[in-house]
Amino acid sequence: MFLDKVDITIKAGNGGNGHLSFYRDKLTIHGGPDGGDGGKGGDVIFVGSASADNLINFRFTKKFKAADGENGGKRNRFGAAGADLRIPVPLGTKIYNEGHELVADLINESQEYHALRGGAGGRGNARFATSKKQTPNFSQDGVKTLEYKVTLELSSIADVGLVGFPNVGKSTLLSVISRANPKIANYHFTTLHPNLGVVSVFGKSFIVADIPGLIEGASHGAGLGIEFLRHTSRTRLLVHIVDISGAEGRNPIEDFKLINKELAMFDAALASKPQIVALNKTDVDNSLVPVFTKAVKKYEIFEISAATGKGVDDLIKAIAVKLESLPKVEAEIPQVRLETKIDRNAFEVKISDGVFNVSGPLVDNLVRGVVLSDTESNAYFQRRLVESGIIDELKKQGMAEGDTIHIADFEFEYVE
Repeated sequence: MFLDKVDITIKAGNGGNGHLSFYRDKLTIHGGPDGGDGGKGGDVIFVGSASADNLINFRFTKKFKAADGENGGKRNRFGAAGADLRIPVPLGTKIYNEGHELVADLINESQEYHALRGGAGGRGNARFATSKKQTPNFSQDGVKTLEYKVTLELSSIADVGLVGFPNVGKSTLLSVISRANPKIANYHFTTLHPNLGVVSVFGKSFIVADIPGLIEGASHGAGLGIEFLRHTSRTRLLVHIVDISGAEGRNPIEDFKLINKELAMFDAALASKPQIVALNKTDVDNSLVPVFTKAVKKYEIFEISAATGKGVDDLIKAIAVKLESLPKVEAEIPQVRLETKIDRNAFEVKISDGVFNVSGPLVDNLVRGVVLSDTESNAYFQRRLVESGIIDELKKQGMAEGDTIHIADFEFEYVE
C-alpha cells in the first residue's frame, strides 16, 4: 500500500515535578529543604530517512508523544530528562501546521526538524530557600506541553518525472531504463502511485519517477489527479511520453496539449520546467510522427519504442546531458514555526456568570509553584497578582469587593 499524505498528532514530554522534602536522618531532626528538580521532557524530532519511500508507517499510528521528565527526589536528586522522540520520515516529506502552512521540508538523509521542545522541569523546594525563607514548604510543577496536529505530505525526490496520459508506456519505459518493477498491463491506471527508478549513464545516476493519474481534469482532482501531481513539483526535468501510434483512437497532439494544460493549472511553475518529448510506440505505427513534430516545434523530440528498446538509449543520454545544466532541487524554506512563541507575561480576563476568569502563560507559570495552604507561598501568590498587573486589570473590568476570581484550579473571593 502507498500512502503519501497523513494527519498526525505530536506532543513533547511534560517536565517532571520538583520535589518537596526536608533532610532527615537519625542525627538530624530539623534538616533543611532537599527537594530536587524535575527533569526536562523529551523533544519531538523528525528525521529524513532514505529507508522508506512512503508514509505507510503512519497508517495506524496517529499519535506520537515524547517521554515525560521524571519527578525530582529527596536529597536533591534531580529527575531524569525524558527521552527525545525521533520520528523517521521519507525523503521529500513536507510538514504543515493546522493552517496548512509549511513548517519543514526534509529532503536529505539524516536531516532533522526539531518540531517540539520538551517542558522544563519544576524546581524542588531546595531551590526556593533563602536567608529569609529557610524552610520553603512548596515546590514547582513541571511545564505541561501542548498537542499539535500536523500534516505530512510526501513529494517524491526525483530528477526526472515521466508524465503523460495513462497507458502511453511510462511504466514500461521506467522498467526498461531502470531496475524498477512497476505493474504493467494494457488498461488505464495500472500505476496507482509514483514508481521510482535509478538510471545510470556516463558513470552517473539520476532518479526517474513515473507519475500516475494525469488525465483531463487532473488538476481539479479527476482520476488520480491532484493526489499525485505534487510528485512532479521537485523534478528538474519532465519527459512527456506520447502514444504516437494513436492505437486507442486518441489524438497525440491534443493529448500532449491537455497534459501540459493540466500541469500549468495545477502549478504554473510546472509548465515552465524543461521538457523532453518521447514519442512512444513507434513500432506499432509511426505515421503521425511528421504531423506531431510539425505541430510541436518548441521541444526536443525523440522517437522511441519502450517495448523493443528502439531509441531508448538516445533518450537516456539526452536526459543525462540536460540534467547536467539544471540545478539540484533545494528544500523549501518555511516561513512559520510550529510552536507558537509564548509571551510569558501575557494573560487575559474573561467574565462569565459574574465570575472573573484569569488565564494565560503568566498564570500557568505562576500557579506551578503555588501552595495556597502554605502561608509564605500564599503571600507570594498574592504579591504576584498585584505586581503582574492582574489585579489592576480585574479592577478595570469592574471587579469589586466580594466578587469571585477563578485562576487555574483556584477560586477565591476578592477582598480589599
